[in-house]
Amino acid sequence: MWKEFKEFAIKGNVIDMAVGIIIGAAFTSVVQSLVKDVLLPALSPITGSIDFSSAFLVIKPGATPGPYESLQVAKEAGATILSYGTFINASISFFLVAFAVFVLVKNINRLKRPEEKPAPEIPKIKECTYCFTEIPVKASRCPHCTSQLEES
Repeated sequence: MWKEFKEFAIKGNVIDMAVGIIIGAAFTSVVQSLVKDVLLPALSPITGSIDFSSAFLVIKPGATPGPYESLQVAKEAGATILSYGTFINASISFFLVAFAVFVLVKNINRLKRPEEKPAPEIPKIKECTYCFTEIPVKASRCPHCTSQLEES
């Protein structure tokens, strides 16, 4: 069993996946910083620093009856709440992160070298226009029918 596990763990795909996860974790902090420190401040003049985190709906009052002045007070009172504002903030953050990743990946792909296309293969055989036998391209006379061939 140990031998099988060792073979599994050392296979290239598992190592590649582990490296990808580690790079992904590091990349996450870069993207989160891009969103929090660059995109959100740039968007705040447009959005007016909108924060939906305090938006909630009381489904069932807690031990202390409402109305509750904040989400934290409602939670402390034991109220059953639907905190849709937190969901809206998470959705906005998700779309900003997705957009940032899209822009980064697009620019990284632009920096990649284009794949070199292989040179087209030069034919080595042609067909005799009289007897349709395959002959070398450089031949000027067909060895089968002895016809004089046109230069191509």
